[in-house]
Amino acid sequence: MYKVLQYFFSVLFYICFGSLLLIFHVLQWIALKGMGYNAHKNVVDIMNLLILRCLNLLGTRITFENKVSLPLHRPLIFVVNHQSTYDIPPLIWYLRKHHAKFISKQELGKGIPSVSFNLRHGGSILIDRKNRTKALEKISAFGKRLAQSNYAAVIFPEGTRSKDETVKKFQRGGLTILMESMPTALMVPIRVWNSWKLAQYKYFPFPLGVHLKFKVYAPLEIDLTQKEQIINNLENIIRKGD
Repeated sequence: MYKVLQYFFSVLFYICFGSLLLIFHVLQWIALKGMGYNAHKNVVDIMNLLILRCLNLLGTRITFENKVSLPLHRPLIFVVNHQSTYDIPPLIWYLRKHHAKFISKQELGKGIPSVSFNLRHGGSILIDRKNRTKALEKISAFGKRLAQSNYAAVIFPEGTRSKDETVKKFQRGGLTILMESMPTALMVPIRVWNSWKLAQYKYFPFPLGVHLKFKVYAPLEIDLTQKEQIINNLENIIRKGD
């Protein structure tokens, strides 16, 4: 019976999720072309809230613990472990006041309604992970732009998604470039739990009743003479997950 329910609610989720992406693709285009950045951002925020409601159809609960008072008019770098595609909608919704922008692989820049449009036009960047030099150049320009606007960058420094609760060793290149291009930013570690469970059957069927948990930890100031130590501290905070 449980397996039948898994398939039933997974199909229901995809009907709702797919419909949202199609509808909001059009709404994003109208908002961006007709009213500009703020209208487009509001549409994207609402879309991600509704994606969370779609996850609720699967019995998924989402807890986002943030007891840290983060400034709204200072650039931030959110450093997050990565477990599945569904790490991202909660981050967009709960961090919406900080205008969080993502570093994504270039393959996501086309072919996915709403998602690809937002990545191309919402202030995030798309990088070719096979071209390290070009990717780091784009990350540097991205960081400088966010520093000027006091927006936030979101980076998943493990490089790939974890298939369980294990936090992979951080790759240093992107984090180092962001620190150098956003020297006035605060580094904010965030730990994600249980998102990997949604991907354990390659997103179909979904397990029911997963509890996604996010926790925001106290930010670290950037000291460009201590970059390696800062990255080590971020990695240890996220891996420990207290």
